[in-house]
Formats: sequence, C-alpha cells, structure tokens
Amino acid sequence: MRRPLTAAVLVTALLTALSLPGTAARAADPAPAVSKVADTQLDSQALYFVSYNGLVNNNAFQKNGLLTHKGHQYAAWYTADRTAVVARRALGSANWQTVRLPHQLRYDDSHNVISMGVSRTDGRLHLNMDSHSDGFFYVKSAAGLLDDPTTTAWTAAGFGAVQTTLDGLSPTSRFTYPQFIATPEGRLQLSYRVAVSGNGRNALAEYDGTRWTALGEWTSSTGTYTGEHGSSTARNMYLHGIDYSADGTLHAFFTWREQSAAVMCDGGGITNHDTGYVRSTDRGRTWRNAAGTLVGTTGGSDRVAVTDPGLVVDPLGPDHSLMNQESQATDSAHRPHALVSYVPGRFGQCTTDYVADRTAHGRVFHIRQDPATGAWKKTEIPVPLNSSQRTHLVFDKYDNAYAVMPYGRIAGASEASGYTDWKLLFDGSGLNAFGEVVVDDTRLAQDGVLSFMYQQRSSGTTPSPIRVADFALPS
Repeated sequence: MRRPLTAAVLVTALLTALSLPGTAARAADPAPAVSKVADTQLDSQALYFVSYNGLVNNNAFQKNGLLTHKGHQYAAWYTADRTAVVARRALGSANWQTVRLPHQLRYDDSHNVISMGVSRTDGRLHLNMDSHSDGFFYVKSAAGLLDDPTTTAWTAAGFGAVQTTLDGLSPTSRFTYPQFIATPEGRLQLSYRVAVSGNGRNALAEYDGTRWTALGEWTSSTGTYTGEHGSSTARNMYLHGIDYSADGTLHAFFTWREQSAAVMCDGGGITNHDTGYVRSTDRGRTWRNAAGTLVGTTGGSDRVAVTDPGLVVDPLGPDHSLMNQESQATDSAHRPHALVSYVPGRFGQCTTDYVADRTAHGRVFHIRQDPATGAWKKTEIPVPLNSSQRTHLVFDKYDNAYAVMPYGRIAGASEASGYTDWKLLFDGSGLNAFGEVVVDDTRLAQDGVLSFMYQQRSSGTTPSPIRVADFALPS
C-alpha cells in the first residue's frame, strides 16, 4: 500500500524540480483550441458575385475588412445595391450599428475590396475602396471618432466626402491592393501596387495625422528571371502581407508573378514562383533580406528585384499553381511566419488548370525560421485545401498557430511541437461559407478572440448574408 506524501516531501520535490536545468517553472502552455462563442449577422442581403473565384466582400488579403480598436470592432462591405457600408459594435455585442457611405461599387470585380485602417495620432478611421489597376475611392472619418466610441454617435455625418485622392495626393493612376498598416508610434501607412499584374511595383504612402506623403516605390518590375521552360523580363511582387512586429520591424513575405507565360510548363497554370522575405527596421524606408543585406530603398533607384541575393526562403517553380497574397504573421518573439499553398510535386510536376488542380490537390504549408540556426523550415498542414482560395495565419498568446482555411475551417499547431502537430480544430460546420474569410488580425491581442467575417454561399448574383463568427482561444 502506497503511503501519502507529506507536505515536506512535496515541497522538497517541487524545489528539486525547479532547480533542475531545463525544468519549466510553470505548467505547460495550453494546446491550440477553438470554441465558437458567437455568430452575428452584418447584412442579410450583401452583394454577391463570383469573380476571380472569389467574392468582393471576402478576400483574405484585405487589410483590413474587419478590425478592432479601443474595445469596438469595425466591418466594411458592399450591400445588395452596391453601396459601401461600414459598421461597428462593442466587443461581445450582437448589435452592429451601420452607416451607408456615398459610394457604389463600379464593377463586378472581386479585387475592388474595401480596406480599413486607424490613425491613432488623430483617432480617424480610413477606408480605401473600389480599385483594380485604375483609380481608387477614399474616405476618412472625423478626427477623434474612434477615440471614445461609447459616447460618439455612429452616423454618416461622422465621415468626410468620398475622394479620388489621398487628401490631394495622387500616388498613381493605376492603383490596386490597398493595405493599411499602423506604425508603432501611431502613424498610418498605405501599401499598394502601381500598374498591373505581371508588370507592377509595390509602393508606400504615409499619414502623420495631418497629411499624406508618398514614400515611393520599393520593388522593381525589371530584370530577367529564367526558369526550366523559358525566361521573363517583367513581373510584380505579390505580398503575403506587410506587418509590424512588436519590436518595430516591418516584415513582408512575397511571391513573384512573371509577365511571360513562357516560364510555365502549360498555359493553364500561373506564373507565380518562389516565396521570398524582406524586412525593414526604419518604417519601410529601406529593405533587407533575412541575412541583413540591404536590397532596396523606398523611393530610390535601387529597389527590391528578382535578381537580388538572399530573397528566396522557399524555392518553387511556376508549375505548381502557387497562390499569391496568402498570409503572414509574427509571434511574440517577433519571428516571422508565413503560409503558402500550392500543388505538391507528388501530384505531378505540371499543373494544367489552376483552379481545378488546386481544388483537387492543393495543400497549405507553414514556413518559419529556425530560431537556433536561422534556417527556413516548412511543414505541410495535413488538411486538404479543397479550394483554389487562400488561408490566413494568426497566433494566440501562447504562440500557438492557427490557419483559418477556406470555408471557415480552422487548423492549429503548437510552438512546443515546433509547429509539427497541425490538426483540424473546427470543420466549418453550419457556416455555409463561400471560399475565403476575412480575419480580424487586431482583435486577438485585445480579448483573446479569433474573429472572422464570412459570406454565405449563393448562386449567380443573388445577395446572401454576411456574418462575423467569434472563437475563444486559450486564455
């Protein structure tokens, strides 16, 4: 018969354990987990049409279609009559307050998303919308509108006129992919593409609370890329994201898209190739590769180019239907991570139908840098993509990683495993979501909730409900 341990024995055992090298002084961090806590409706009749295999209200690359600031969450979409709508709610509330903006979507083009950003220096909400290689439409709120949302009325009077410039600044006549980025000190930056797919450049503008300034272009479209099948002399960089970590570093994973189809094995594929990475420690003014080598200057003559050394962190040719603009995030130690998706070589070395092949055989991969060696590592998420669309990456407070997949499915992996234990945590049951969802990257740090906006399946151009689902993560 075992005798119970005395208190003295227990204390001795605890002190011994704490003194052993490598012994954790706290309980093991919880494993990744999700629990659905709410699902609220924004609009029963949101605009619906399928273009480029996606919806204009739900593109995972939107930054941000859904965001949180000072205890309130904000969402933007186009309603059935094509009007741009922006709404807010207090976190935890099911009551969304809605404002219709004086702008209607011009074309049935899913690129023409609405992106939002907050300038903390003056408490304004900024929206950029309705652009694809042409002009854009911009509106900002009154100063201070977001500073005290509990006492500030949410009405159309709180927003200024819709503009076709950034308060008089005209950065380019061929504008696409607006992404707002909040700097650590509270300024607001706007990332965008100049020109067109296959022959374009990335650029930045910055708002200091008083005016917008063009920082300039920072990527090059020139240089020769030669692959297995042929060469191309023009391209554009597609960002998987552009985000500040808590230490003030600006991170950007990307893929290149070549202009010439000669680089592909088959015309039914897509010319995206390689996953690259750069970072900036001076608010996007200069760019360095992972080894710290300067590779480009924003607004200068030397910009980040396909021929620069040390950019590629995961090589892949154009024959595997690699997705552009997938996702990235940084963990609590400021380390950069990315998700990419493509058709692995075990399913063949030449995709001939981008959508069909990705839907049948596409897989998502997690890329991160080994903290000890600096080497880049890649792990396949063992959940079939079953879609041609994108997956979004976030981290909880314990650095568990979550991949929010098409149809609202959620997979997770733990830091303790070295992110090798990916598994499905939520299968999307009951959502009836179409394709990609829009994740609120700003909410997790505020209340530990993973929140995403999704639109339910419809057909043709029949409007459908757009909703926000909330999931509690380990606290």
